[in-house]
Amino acid sequence: MKTEIINAIQDEYPDDFAWCYGCGRLNANGNHFRTGWHGDETVTFNQPSEEYTAIPGFVYGGAIASLIDCHGTGSCSLALHRKNGFEPGSGEVPPRFVTASLNVNYLKPTPQGTLLKAVGRVEEIHPKKWKVFVELFADDTLCATGEVVGVVMPASFMK
Repeated sequence: MKTEIINAIQDEYPDDFAWCYGCGRLNANGNHFRTGWHGDETVTFNQPSEEYTAIPGFVYGGAIASLIDCHGTGSCSLALHRKNGFEPGSGEVPPRFVTASLNVNYLKPTPQGTLLKAVGRVEEIHPKKWKVFVELFADDTLCATGEVVGVVMPASFMK
């Protein structure tokens, strides 16, 4: 299984907007989630460190929610960037999204020490609002699902 994202959308975010604890490349203490295309779906890989333990051997649910959240907003950005005719690595600044809603369903305990894979399917529901359906796998086991509604970051935030 290919587990490396070559052109992640988060790599393209301007420095002022690259500080998110989950996906910000400039946050030294963050998770550095990276989201890219895999065909028509989006993908993010992460192996949570031991500090994200719920009970010994299993990942804390908040870490799973954070991964689904950042994967969702990154997926929204990827989709709108592509709709605008661009791909990560093209040199164009992508749109940024903020979370309007996050819903996570925990299906099975997520084992610690396993590479996690978030897979997203993106649906446009409004020119400035997008929905992402996320499945989170540990190896081949579906452990959680989520739905993220992202909205384009208001221009007033970008000044």
